[in-house]
Amino acid sequence: MTWGISSAAYRRISAAMFLAGFATFSLVYCVQPLLPAFTRDFHIGPAESSLALSLTTGALAAAIVCAAPGSEVLGRRGVMFGSMCAAAILNITSAFAPTWHALLTARALEGFALGGVPAVAMAYLAEEIHPQGLGLSMGLYVGGTAFGGMLGRVGIGALTGLISWRPALGILGAIDLLAAIGFFALLPDSRYLKKRPSLDPSYHLSAWLRHLRHPGLPFLFLIGCLTMSAFVTIYNYMSFRLAAPPYQLSSTQVSLIFVVYLFGIVASPFAGALADRVGRGPLLMSSITIEAIGIGLTLLQSLGAIIVGIVIMTIGFFIAHSVASGWVGSMAGSAKGHAASLYLLAYYLGSSVLGSIGGWFWASGGWSSVAGFTATLLAVAWAAARCVHRATRCSGDQADLRASL
Repeated sequence: MTWGISSAAYRRISAAMFLAGFATFSLVYCVQPLLPAFTRDFHIGPAESSLALSLTTGALAAAIVCAAPGSEVLGRRGVMFGSMCAAAILNITSAFAPTWHALLTARALEGFALGGVPAVAMAYLAEEIHPQGLGLSMGLYVGGTAFGGMLGRVGIGALTGLISWRPALGILGAIDLLAAIGFFALLPDSRYLKKRPSLDPSYHLSAWLRHLRHPGLPFLFLIGCLTMSAFVTIYNYMSFRLAAPPYQLSSTQVSLIFVVYLFGIVASPFAGALADRVGRGPLLMSSITIEAIGIGLTLLQSLGAIIVGIVIMTIGFFIAHSVASGWVGSMAGSAKGHAASLYLLAYYLGSSVLGSIGGWFWASGGWSSVAGFTATLLAVAWAAARCVHRATRCSGDQADLRASL
């Protein structure tokens, strides 16, 4: 029997996954408030500085495809722990990078190492947690990513203002190494993973193709790609906007904007639990609309209005991600790790490619162009959410229909 919401194991799993989400997002996004510092120290442009993040998420996307099948041979718990440790050590290494290209190399390797966490975590939860508690547990995992993203950005920004970005990266790497140890101590071994003796390319290819032919899953993959891309683009280039006139905020002041991740921490488990009760389709469409409204408010010149817009956008994004990622696990049926890997491949690849493309809009047309670009992405995401909702409602598979509503 899978772990129910009232069991002690459920609480341990939720705490461990919170740590996994924290470590992953703090390591990936700790460089986001440092982009202006990179442009200054390495004499590069804004779009090029975003490679410190985009290469990490791009390598993460590529590694995810390998990690999920690999965890079926090596075990989910061990793969996640090894990935967290390797990425934390690489983050410490990046603090000593003497050149821009050395820093990019360390960041790309860090992203590749982290590929063993997200898809495997989603698959582990889908296998081990009772369906009635899956939305909440996935929401807690996403809440951990929100907390990690906030602490990584705010902590790095504050430490950079006090000392410099190099020791700040090293300190964060040490913190996440401790988080990895806590994760390993808390997480029980998989009980329902059907281990495979070796990698079988034909089996994995068949599983991926089956998910891509599913009437609903490809829409969820697209939604993850587009909502994440819009979210990362706004945060990437908001740092440049607020550091420029008329705001001229310091790196420490800009990093404090990321405190709004607290709203994502609260919204994620709430959204997961709500989706379990009232239905994922309408909640997903509503969350994308909320994210778009937040982006619209950032077009105003008032700093207060911009911050409110970022808060609303952040809430909308984390609700959308919590709902969509949980829906992938319940909709996939068998080979949940493969479905999770496809979702996260789209999620991080979109962040990597479209997040960097946003720099061209910033350079050519300023903030209004960035807002227009991200609003277009969310309009397509909303249409995809409507399609997946209609596909599950019209499905003749009653078991899938019950899981989707």
